[in-house]
Amino acid sequence: MDVELKSRPITIQNPDDAIELCFTNGWTDGLPVVPATAERIKAMLAAGGVEPGKQVAFIENRQVSITAEKVAINAVMAGCKPEYMPVVLAAVDALADPLYGYHGPATSTGGSAVFMVVNGPIAKKLDINSGNNLFGPGWRANATIGRAVRLIMRNVIGTLPGSLDQSSLGHAGKYTFCIAENETDSPWPAFHTTRGYKPDQNAVTIFAAYAPHQYTNRLSANPEGVLDTACAHMRISAGAGRQPQYAMVFAGEHQAIFRKAGWSREQVQRYVFENSQATVAELKRANVLPDAVAAGDDKKMYPVVEAQQDLLVFAAGGLAGVQSCFIPGWGGKAGSQSVTKPIRNG
Repeated sequence: MDVELKSRPITIQNPDDAIELCFTNGWTDGLPVVPATAERIKAMLAAGGVEPGKQVAFIENRQVSITAEKVAINAVMAGCKPEYMPVVLAAVDALADPLYGYHGPATSTGGSAVFMVVNGPIAKKLDINSGNNLFGPGWRANATIGRAVRLIMRNVIGTLPGSLDQSSLGHAGKYTFCIAENETDSPWPAFHTTRGYKPDQNAVTIFAAYAPHQYTNRLSANPEGVLDTACAHMRISAGAGRQPQYAMVFAGEHQAIFRKAGWSREQVQRYVFENSQATVAELKRANVLPDAVAAGDDKKMYPVVEAQQDLLVFAAGGLAGVQSCFIPGWGGKAGSQSVTKPIRNG
């Protein structure tokens, strides 16, 4: 791809010096990066099928234009293979969607990360992990795609810890938080089909998310039992009282229970919506909702989400084991919502 790059070149003979320069200039997430040579940047742009000057996204409240060249540079630095570029481009496009509301989750003291779920044939093509050790290390695609988005937030948008990023605690997902859905073993249609995409299309969903909350249920052989455990954990959790969206990730043995019972994704959403509600009194006593407990609060129910559709249900994780998890969203639904974008040229 014979293109002219606009970024300022820096000439360094020693690759080790290039890595250290990135640390010195604050261009890393605390881990070493791959030096972004012109050859590597051009290979990334070619794989994405984009010209370097193409605007991929515009972050309105920061007045920042993110070009394909800047995406490519940070994808190289993150350690991405060129074939990952279409996924990174789609995720960055989603960042700028008004529904996602970049400024809130990126700058809040709450410390959310960009949780990414990849659907479609591209997930297997790129070997994006959807199974064992789902949120852990070991898969280059998961680690570097998520990391590329965080580096773009840092190096292009300026979302730096302690300045624009005011996170009090943060969590490890702010390094990288990318998975694929296990469409092969899932008891439900692929998640992106709930957003209007066809099964053979490629798409990425992003979600401003806190860390996964794992729970264990080895005692139940029916959906209600598994979900009762989830609901017990969700009633007073990181998002309780603010009604953000929640992701629910069901691993293999729990998936099998839903499949055997013939439960649809919608049945799961309905049951959790109805059974994860806490009383207003309980939430006030826990200092989740304001004001003193008033008459009738012990009978007034407060849902963890506004509507059952705000429970984003995925199938992923190891096929063995009785663990699943839920992931609370940042803030409230009015501040940020999940967004799904197509992956092009994948």
